Amino acid sequence: MARNTRQFQPADLRRCALLIALGLLPLKMVQAQADRSADSLPLLDLNRPIRLNFAGDWEKDFNRSDRWEDELNRLLTIRQERAAQQRSGVTVRNLPRASLGNLNLNSLGGRGTSIITLARLAEYVSRQTTMHIEQDRNEVRIERRGEAPLICTVDHGLRETFASEHGKEYCGWDGQQLVFIINLPDQLEISHRFDVAAAGDELRLVTSISHKGSAPFNLIQAFNRYDAGADNLNCVLTVTRGRVCSQVTPLAND
Repeated sequence: MARNTRQFQPADLRRCALLIALGLLPLKMVQAQADRSADSLPLLDLNRPIRLNFAGDWEKDFNRSDRWEDELNRLLTIRQERAAQQRSGVTVRNLPRASLGNLNLNSLGGRGTSIITLARLAEYVSRQTTMHIEQDRNEVRIERRGEAPLICTVDHGLRETFASEHGKEYCGWDGQQLVFIINLPDQLEISHRFDVAAAGDELRLVTSISHKGSAPFNLIQAFNRYDAGADNLNCVLTVTRGRVCSQVTPLAND
């Protein structure tokens, strides 16, 4: 039986070459897209630490926060004999006038103030019920009503952020906790330690106050993330009812 053989013609060769080229085209497109995607990815800066996200609006959770009176009573029970401050008889040098609310910081005493005054001071500096935090790749900015903002970079190490005759402010990181330390006249130290949950929905603030190296008075506050809402809502945070909002009625045009 004769074998039926067929020779390839030039047209057949051109057709095969075209089919092979069309088959390889999607692979080249995928490779090109992968190259572009790799070029567009941001480079990881190993010198810049990765921080948890503190940004957002936060409101105090009274049920999970310390009451300064309860914390004071607990400490007084433990330290009854050390609660009352003894008169030192040492003349206090002239210091720049400094005050917080109605507390005169220059009259705290010579050897260290009483735990009662530290507790009142902790209650005063922790009076805010809401705060707004902004954060980017370079810094964290914490805004509280009636207070100067707390600003810190995301870099490692403790650094001085403010200095005057009334005191100095430092900030830094302890692991993933953001720490601010404020040194006021007469060796009064206030520190704020911010710690956000990994899920990003809860924040804890520990405020510690000490005087002349005394044992600090610590006050723990818990905050929940919330939606600040539109500008036409007036919200008030209360102890018994939580956050209460009412609609702001715009003034009628005359």
